[in-house]
Amino acid sequence: MRFDTDDDDEMRGNDDPATTPAAERDDDTHDDGAETNGVETNGVETNGVETNGVETNGAPTESESGSRVWVVDEEPPRPGPPPGADEDEYKWHTYKVYPSGRPDAVEFIDTYKSFGRSHILRGLNMGLPEGMVSMILGPSGTGKSVCIKHMVGLLYPDEGDILVHGESVPNMPDNELFDMRKKFGLLFQDGALFGSMNVYDNVAFPLRQHTEKGEDEIEDIVMRRLKEVGLADAAGKMPNELSGGMRKRAGFARALVLEPDIVLFDEPDSGLDPVRTALLGELILEIHRDMMEEAKQKQKEHLPTFCVITHDIMSARRVADYINVLWKGRIVEAGPAEDMLNSDNPFIRQFLSGESQGPLSMD
Repeated sequence: MRFDTDDDDEMRGNDDPATTPAAERDDDTHDDGAETNGVETNGVETNGVETNGVETNGAPTESESGSRVWVVDEEPPRPGPPPGADEDEYKWHTYKVYPSGRPDAVEFIDTYKSFGRSHILRGLNMGLPEGMVSMILGPSGTGKSVCIKHMVGLLYPDEGDILVHGESVPNMPDNELFDMRKKFGLLFQDGALFGSMNVYDNVAFPLRQHTEKGEDEIEDIVMRRLKEVGLADAAGKMPNELSGGMRKRAGFARALVLEPDIVLFDEPDSGLDPVRTALLGELILEIHRDMMEEAKQKQKEHLPTFCVITHDIMSARRVADYINVLWKGRIVEAGPAEDMLNSDNPFIRQFLSGESQGPLSMD
């Protein structure tokens, strides 16, 4: 079940010029010194006649230097397979990206990562749109959790780049990297609570570690977050007294106390029964909605971005605004959930419907 909120409408129909696609904004923009009636201006003609070796009628041409030039309305060439792979291995990768209408909070650019002879990311290009609940879906062992470690600078790519709000993570000095990590909240698979601390102290830990807030202010923040996740009455319990779902909710509360711009969920539904998985999905949506409202009221620079890594297709249908499907270290297709759930790509259709017949096998 999805929440019917104004925020959902705003995500899909945003009139903010900062987040309006460039093609729409350019309709009302005219370059000085250029005409569109076929008259050459500043050495550029716009009626399809070749000027300075470049044609503008939608076809690639060769310039005087012999290089190929592709114009905006021409579909980009299909990327070749990664080194050591053949084209047939990536035949289901269309690399199609449906527009989200928002800038990317996190962006992977031609990212490669290997561990010994195991090639995990193999030229990954992927974005997480700002202000949305994005999901990274894909078969086991395809590099989903490795992506999270690259986002926060725990791993560095062998090649390529990762941008967080436009800043290159691999090129950050240590002090900037430490500050950048405060933008993130992370919910680990099992909650990752400290076994020697009760729930309250676990949730308060980031505030005591990274801020100079007094205990009264810390108590207000911790109890507010615990109340949001339904654990206000469990503040004094130890982790071994909690169920699996309660541990995950406590980890969720801890991920929120520093008011992060980006919250990452590494398989939050693992080990949960279907009902608690659905309830956790609704909680994620509800808290994202509340954070969106708060960010707009406070006029924050960035809207809250959630990224969920999961195998659960029902969670994707309930929760996701945007879906990236990752396989063999590259994106097969990506786009708003509605576009992806209606994709005609055989691999996407097989994976999102959980069918046994299709391109994906046990190999």
